[in-house]
Amino acid sequence: MTERPERGGARRIVIAGASGMIGAALAERLTASGDEVVRLVRRPVRREGEVRWEPGAGILDPAVLSGADAVVNLSGASTGRLPWTRAYKEVVITSRLDATRTLVDAIRAADRTPGVFVSASAVGYYGDRGDEDLTESSGHGEGFLSAVCRGWERTAGEASGVTRVVTVRTGLVVGPGAAMRRLRMLALAGLAGRLGSGRQWWPWVSLRDEVAAIDHVIGHGAATVTGPVNLVGPTPATQAEFTRALARLLRRPFWMPVPAFVLRLALRDAADDLLLGSQRALPEALLADGFRFADATVEAALRSFLHESGR
Repeated sequence: MTERPERGGARRIVIAGASGMIGAALAERLTASGDEVVRLVRRPVRREGEVRWEPGAGILDPAVLSGADAVVNLSGASTGRLPWTRAYKEVVITSRLDATRTLVDAIRAADRTPGVFVSASAVGYYGDRGDEDLTESSGHGEGFLSAVCRGWERTAGEASGVTRVVTVRTGLVVGPGAAMRRLRMLALAGLAGRLGSGRQWWPWVSLRDEVAAIDHVIGHGAATVTGPVNLVGPTPATQAEFTRALARLLRRPFWMPVPAFVLRLALRDAADDLLLGSQRALPEALLADGFRFADATVEAALRSFLHESGR
């Protein structure tokens, strides 16, 4: 895991989406390091350190963000909820844009501007790109998720006139989330195999590297990372390599191929965006800034995940 730079004291960090897998792990890391974490919640406040907001109505007191060392935006409806109906696609879009717009407006209205705004995005920004090496300077692709990510990042970027903005394009997080639970369940049932050709690149990152990298780009007063950041592991893996490694670690067979047309019949366009699309994303910005990954290979990330989940 990347070493933390010399600290100048505890930081105050506001997190939207702290109840999700990434947000909860990030809050735990920051709290353990002595930082003050403020969690934005949509329900009534239940404990110290929580502040209620209503992103759907654009309601957030700018004083909550005033003087914060960082504001981290991890809000958004899950893209793993299937099927993607027309109505649910609208939820995916509006949940991200409403939350981001509310945070940007509050940042711009704050008496003391937060030090940095770190806003989530995803490698879906790149669309289906085959074997092309994708760095932060690569252009966007096509498809629903690419359009969502472009709108998400564009909205976050409206805070760049007043603070440093970082948009983290995350891959498949190897941690106790819905996607990995499903993959683990299939592998345990002996149903692991190629999806489509199996040659499509699946950008991945371990949960501990995910939160360490977010902490890294927040920095401790002198950080300069800005703009998009590919938050993916340093060693790319194809879908077949990823799933074969999972099956091997679980001591299960890797044999059950699922043709692309079957996935498309079952999942429609979600099949291409989530399973069949290929993004050989590389963490160029993180590596250039000196970040060191704890889990440099997909097998290391999977082994850590299985150990934490009791296999």
